[in-house]
Amino acid sequence: MEEDFLAQAEDDVRTVEFIRAYLPQEVKDRFTDDDLFYFIDLLADYYVESGLIDQEPDEDGYVNIDTEAIAKAIAERAMKDKYGTFDPEDLIWVVQGELEYGEQGE
Repeated sequence: MEEDFLAQAEDDVRTVEFIRAYLPQEVKDRFTDDDLFYFIDLLADYYVESGLIDQEPDEDGYVNIDTEAIAKAIAERAMKDKYGTFDPEDLIWVVQGELEYGEQGE
């Protein structure tokens, strides 16, 4: 179990590094690494709670993902958690970066 935890922590670090490199410069400065770790956790929760993780791919092998809706949900959750106020337009980049990182791992 400890090995799983360490492996997940290492993957989270790589994910944050990837997202940081993926973000445009004007958006990059708006998020700390701690923010990005927080958003990764929110994304994992969102994928499970929304049922997105269980969605079947279409005939071309794709799952329809509404990055705008996800970014909005993350912004709302951050406010609810009193973590901070974030622009969903900026968060779209984080969502896309996390998805892109996931695609490269497959």
